[in-house]
Amino acid sequence: MIDLSLSQPGINFGVIIAIIAAVFVLQQRRTPQSAVAWLMFIVIIPYLAVPVFLVLGFRKQGSRFPPISFSQSEAQKDRPPAHALDDVFRRLGLASAEAGNSFRLLETAEAAYQAMMQTVAGARRRLDVTFYIVEDDEVGEAFVDALTKRAREGVEVKLILDRLGTLRRPKAALKRLEEAGGELRYFSPLLHPPDNGHINLRNHRKMVIADGACVFAGGMNVGQTYMGPGPSKDRFVDLAYCVKGPAALAFLDVHHSDWDVSGQTPKPLLDEATKTDGAAVVQLVPSGPDVVHDPLNDGLIYALHNARTRISIATPYFLPTEGAGQALAMAARRGVDVSIIVPRRSNQRMADFARGAYLRELSEAGCRILLYEAGMMHAKMGVVDDCAYVGSANFDVRSMLLNFETVLFVYDSDSRDQLVGWFDALAAQCTQGVEPARLPRRIAEGVFRLGAPVL
Repeated sequence: MIDLSLSQPGINFGVIIAIIAAVFVLQQRRTPQSAVAWLMFIVIIPYLAVPVFLVLGFRKQGSRFPPISFSQSEAQKDRPPAHALDDVFRRLGLASAEAGNSFRLLETAEAAYQAMMQTVAGARRRLDVTFYIVEDDEVGEAFVDALTKRAREGVEVKLILDRLGTLRRPKAALKRLEEAGGELRYFSPLLHPPDNGHINLRNHRKMVIADGACVFAGGMNVGQTYMGPGPSKDRFVDLAYCVKGPAALAFLDVHHSDWDVSGQTPKPLLDEATKTDGAAVVQLVPSGPDVVHDPLNDGLIYALHNARTRISIATPYFLPTEGAGQALAMAARRGVDVSIIVPRRSNQRMADFARGAYLRELSEAGCRILLYEAGMMHAKMGVVDDCAYVGSANFDVRSMLLNFETVLFVYDSDSRDQLVGWFDALAAQCTQGVEPARLPRRIAEGVFRLGAPVL
């Protein structure tokens, strides 16, 4: 407990630091559970809680991560919304939905690898690339070598890697890339001044942008675990996609913001020659400390509350924010068909423990909980009535409120149907129901669940 006794110099130093930390907790937008959890931690064990807070407790840091500056013209901003969600996201400060794109869902690891490498090979002037993980294996090395080849051919290459995600990385290949003229930056270094406090804010985005017009993105990292030129045992089930057209400019804006947090990087206009006559209507929704609000979380909650027929979610880790969890339960009670696919056992055992109570509550509310049995399901997607989304964000507190993420919402029927088809096919391979839990497991789940709002 905090020692409230007075010392000769004045109030106990620990009390002062604890009060300052508590003020920071209360000033940042958090769920009530998160704020209470942090405050209790600070009150009970201040000398441990305050250092942990300095490392893990910060969310929005405007001075460190200025808001993304989107390049849309005033005419684009003034167009009628393509969907009710488009209007919501605009009001939360995001770029509007764009028509005239091509959208292709990449449902296999082999198709994703081929599309990614084709995107790299097809660039004529510039490649803007961000990944959370590039593994130190043959797939990761081949990808970096492909970037190096383009750099030697005169293509401008800018690669961002998250510093925590790439602790193990193909160092020799990355060195060759820099020697060839490619530029490499690591996002959120592990060692930093305490006042920056951003070790907990990881860049989880994944995208390859060629010439500001062609995009490969989604939930896949680069490595044998996620993708490759041929089949591989124990590879994750995952999703990626390709977008070509005017929507690519929003991806470029996000990459520029990540590349230069001062916001001074020039933003080249979309190459007119690479626009398409596609029919896809899509909208990029980034989330993280570089957006003013929490548009992904808030937009999804709005969509869930307004759903009328169908909600389908696939996610490897299910730790919803309070608002999202309540919206799912209420939708099921209203008669909406709510289905949630998670792997029976993910690669994160703590997340599996923490999700148990959430899944049982939603099952009792009428949601269908579908367990993928054949391995690790790493895809992050959803369908809500006439729109759908796919991207890097898990359906958990970290992705919704902390990490730098990108999610693509699709509003046209053809793009939505691609995601609906993938979900329905995977659902047919799942078993329905939540595993019963005895008291010891329920206690363990409760303990792990307490950590969700703190993190």
